[in-house]
Order: sequence, then C-alpha cells, then structure tokens
Amino acid sequence: MRGVRTPFSLLAERWQPSPVIVRRAAMSAVVMAVVIVVTGGAVRLTGSGLGCHTWPTCNGESITPTPANGLHGKIEFTNRTLTYVLCAAVGWFILAARCSRPMGVPPAGGWGRHSLTKWGWVQFWVVMSNAVLGGITVLVGLNPYVVGAHMLSALALLWIAVLSWERSKEGDGPVRPLVAEPLRKLSYLLVGVTWALVAAGTLVTGAGHHPGDSSDVPRIAWLSYDQLTQVHADFVFLTVGLSLAMVFILGAVKAPAPAKARARELFLVLLAQAVIGYVQYFTDAPEILVGIHMLGASLVLIAAVRIPLALRTRGELPTELPAQEAALETAAA
Repeated sequence: MRGVRTPFSLLAERWQPSPVIVRRAAMSAVVMAVVIVVTGGAVRLTGSGLGCHTWPTCNGESITPTPANGLHGKIEFTNRTLTYVLCAAVGWFILAARCSRPMGVPPAGGWGRHSLTKWGWVQFWVVMSNAVLGGITVLVGLNPYVVGAHMLSALALLWIAVLSWERSKEGDGPVRPLVAEPLRKLSYLLVGVTWALVAAGTLVTGAGHHPGDSSDVPRIAWLSYDQLTQVHADFVFLTVGLSLAMVFILGAVKAPAPAKARARELFLVLLAQAVIGYVQYFTDAPEILVGIHMLGASLVLIAAVRIPLALRTRGELPTELPAQEAALETAAA
C-alpha cells in the first residue's frame, strides 16, 4: 500500500542526494554553528549587545537598524541575520537526509535516513529556541545568566551538529564498540568534563570585563572574577590531564587510528586554549584574545565530542549503489 505523499516524499522521488552531499550539508551546519558562536562573541566584545534594543524588531519602529542605532546596531543585526543563514544550513541538511535513500532499500521502500533527519530537526528546534533566548537577553538588559545560557545553547547546537556530521559518515547498522567498555566510559567522562570546563568559562565571562554594552549591565557577583577564574583553571588542569591519559591509553591498546588522532588533536587544542587563556588573564582580557578564546572553546568541544564517536562503528557507508539496486532504480524511473 502506497504511503501518504508529502512534499518531502515528492521531492525525494526526483532528487536523491549522494552520501557526499549529505555529509556536506551536515558540515555546513557545523560551520554555521561555529560562526554563530564567534559572531555572538563579537557582539558582546564590541559592546553591541543592546545595539538593537528591542526584539524581534531592532528599535521598536524598524526591523532593521536605523542611523540612530549606529555601528552597534549594525553589528547586532548582522548576528541576528546570520541566524537565517544557520537555518538555511540546517534546512539543507534536513532535506538532504530526508531525500537520501539508505542503501539496501528499494525505491518502493521509501526514502530518507530517518535517524539523520531526526538529528536535523533537533538542530532546527534548538536554533529556534536559542533565537527566542537571544531576544530575551535583550529584553532583560543582558542579564549575565541569560547571556550565559544563550552561549551554552549555541554550543549545544554545535555539539548536535557535530554528532549529525559524524553520523552522516556512517552506515545505518547497529552500534558495535571497537574498544573495551571502561575506555568508552573514560571518553564519556572526558566529554562531560569538557562541558564543565566550557560552562565554567561562561561564568568567568559573565563576571568579567565585557558585559556586552557600555551601560550599567549587571555582572555575576556571588563569586569574584578571580575565584571563578580559578575554578575555570582547575577544570583546565583536569581536562588536560584526562585528555593526556586518553592519548597514552589509546596508544597502549589496539584502538582505532582515528581515535588516537582525535585524542592528540584534543590535547593540542587544549594546550593552545590554555596558553591563550592565561595570556588573556594576565593582560586584562583584551577583546581580540577573548574572541579567539571563544573560537577555541568551539574547537575544544568539537574535538572532545568526536573521540567517543571514533570508539564505535555502525559499518561503512557505501558510496555507490550495488548493481541490483541500480537496476531497481532504473526500472522505477
């Protein structure tokens, strides 16, 4: 019995993207997630957080900034506009995943890598919720806790986008671990500590020198800037230590080569990020270094998330249709 025809199924009958296209669509979402983090940081570091002082309009009368909003309004509005580009990237990934056909499924069996499509929709709703949260940050006058939640939500989107990208490179078989369970648990612990490191860094920013606007914006006050910085530094030591342990353990066992490479990448990115962080602290947090540090936070999170994904497999994803499936496609056409 033929299923219900939807716009997605009609499009899938005419366009079946290759696995390469699906991976590129997933990568575009990753890139835009990083761009949103970096440009959001630029809004804060240039004091443009209230450049558009209302939401969803810019100044209560116009959606776009007017001369009265000045340069800060243009910077803030540019960050808002990039959200639409991010939505387009996520939408492309959803369409590509929905219209692709899992290998081994004849045309009559339907289209779409459903697990990938679900990840795409998760990205979409995180983008929508974070857009609303961004509006709330403006309406509450850049409350540091709301701003911090906005940042963490953007990093959560990046995390999901990376998972989707890595998943797009795999087959659709069941998960099969490639290393012993204790090592996999250690990789999960490393990801969890990395998240704690990022969250501590967000608190440091909330108590630091860049509130996001030149007006009297409240700062986190339940711990001093120096105390929060020390907590953040403690998590740096812990994360670096765990990543170094992962490098040595993966080198000592028969771990997959990609996992070993990813562990080394995380360790090197963490070292670079630590150096930037300490220079930033002792030079009174200049804007350019804070911006680079925020980019580094994105790269650290990407590197950490990819390690557990290299410790299991779902089988290879074929790049070409077997002859029998190609014949079925030709007959269906």
